[in-house]
Amino acid sequence: MTAVDEKLDRVADKLQSFARRAANEGGLKAKLAEPLAEDADFLRKLKPSLIRARAKGELPKDAPPGSPAPLAPPGPQLGPRPKRTGSGGGPNPFLVVGMALLAGVAVAKWLDWRGHAHPKH
Repeated sequence: MTAVDEKLDRVADKLQSFARRAANEGGLKAKLAEPLAEDADFLRKLKPSLIRARAKGELPKDAPPGSPAPLAPPGPQLGPRPKRTGSGGGPNPFLVVGMALLAGVAVAKWLDWRGHAHPKH
């Protein structure tokens, strides 16, 4: 272990103890305790010896130091994708808008015609 590793460990330990004390005090300090504890874990990952080991492939890149490597799933986790048919599986949007416009005009004409059938004097 190098001097930089030891120094990072000491800083992370101090940060961890401060986070623990802040969590016990409550209030705003308690809200900051969890991010500070996460920062302490992150500092421990920054040790040059661990970075070197991860770069060589000896340690996983996203796991905390000292944790076992995750096992890969035995096969594909998703089923086969459904086949797409046509361009999108629905009517043309311009056709839908056109039909709605024609229906609206027809209803307006019918209402106007019915209004002339019973004029108010």
